[in-house]
Amino acid sequence: MSNPGKLFFFCGKMGAGKSTRSGLVAQDNNALVIAEDDWLTAHYPGLIQTFDDYIKYSALIRPFIKNHVQGLLSLGVNVVMDFPANTVKQRAWFTSLCTETHSKHELWYLDVSDEQCLAQIAQRRVEQPQRAKFDTEAVFRQVTRYFEAPTDSENLNIVRVT
Repeated sequence: MSNPGKLFFFCGKMGAGKSTRSGLVAQDNNALVIAEDDWLTAHYPGLIQTFDDYIKYSALIRPFIKNHVQGLLSLGVNVVMDFPANTVKQRAWFTSLCTETHSKHELWYLDVSDEQCLAQIAQRRVEQPQRAKFDTEAVFRQVTRYFEAPTDSENLNIVRVT
C-alpha cells in the first residue's frame, strides 16, 4: 500500500497519563486505540496478580498484537497503542512494527515528575478501585526502576509533553 497508517505510542512513568493521552491522540488523528490492559484482561482474566505476571502475559500477547497492528497499518489505518514504550527494547519493538510496514510513527513522551505521577495514581485508585492493588507507591517505585527516557540515538519522532 502506498499510504500506510501511522502508529502512535507512548512513553512515561506509571501514572504519567499515557492512557488518557492515548484517547486524545486517537481522537485528533482518527485512529483506532489498542490498549494492552484490554487485551490482557480479555485473554488472561484474573491471572495477573504481580508485576512478574504482567511481564509474562504481556510477552505472550505481543505476537498477536504485532500481526494485528501491522495488518491495520498496511490497510492505511492510524493506530494508537496504549502500551508502555518505557525502555529502549520496548521502543525498538514499536519501531519494528513501522519499519516492516513502511509506516510513520510518533512517540509521545510524557515527561512528568514522580510527584505528579504519584498524585495521579492516588486519584486513579479513587476513580478505579479495582486497580487499587497495583496502583501503589511501592509498585510505582518497582516499575520506575526499569524506566529509560528516550534518546536521540533511537531515531524516534518524539512529541514531548511536560
